Amino acid sequence: MGHNRLRHRLVDSDQSWSARQRRRRSDWLARTFPDIGDMHVVDLGGRLGTWHRATVRPARVTVVNLEQPPASVPEWAHVEQADACDLPPHVANGTYDLVFSNSVLEHVGGHERRLRFAAAARSLADRHWVQTPYRYFPIEPHWIAPGMQFLPVRLRTALARRWPLGHKPTRSHEAAIHQVLWTELLDRSQMRHYFPDSRMLVERVVGLPKSLIAVRTGA
Repeated sequence: MGHNRLRHRLVDSDQSWSARQRRRRSDWLARTFPDIGDMHVVDLGGRLGTWHRATVRPARVTVVNLEQPPASVPEWAHVEQADACDLPPHVANGTYDLVFSNSVLEHVGGHERRLRFAAAARSLADRHWVQTPYRYFPIEPHWIAPGMQFLPVRLRTALARRWPLGHKPTRSHEAAIHQVLWTELLDRSQMRHYFPDSRMLVERVVGLPKSLIAVRTGA
């Protein structure tokens, strides 16, 4: 099977393995928060596409992301260009029913910023759902590369430049090392430290923990 075809089956298409995983996670979110359709959700570090594809779309979504907001935003959403680890007062003081974050915590930039991200998630609402890939799943999820997360930075950078299944393929050394250094997968002890009052859900694939989800369903 060619690399392009394999990548299409694993990550690119609407029927890919990654897409099916996202749909299962969306179903799980809807079961965990059955009234999500009536909620105002603040999505830390996400994108509107998550909510276009969601099993149940919230009544209102505020997306906080460092990226430039899209030109077209639906009436049920608001996109705020801001740092989730250093929220502007008008966002930090908003009223939300649920904090959501999907595969963001591993990219915020180190322990101190993860502390700030987690503090924001805990303070913005009584309920939250914060997911991150599990460090010890045998496949590194951003590059779909076996054991890549355990390699030295030099080897991870070289692999990031050449491995054909990554979400953001690059041939540049600087771009590759940037991606590598901004990706720090977490384990259970870290997640429990950042979310000590949350329930820890474990998403599994073939019985192995694939991602961790810190959940709080109420005050």
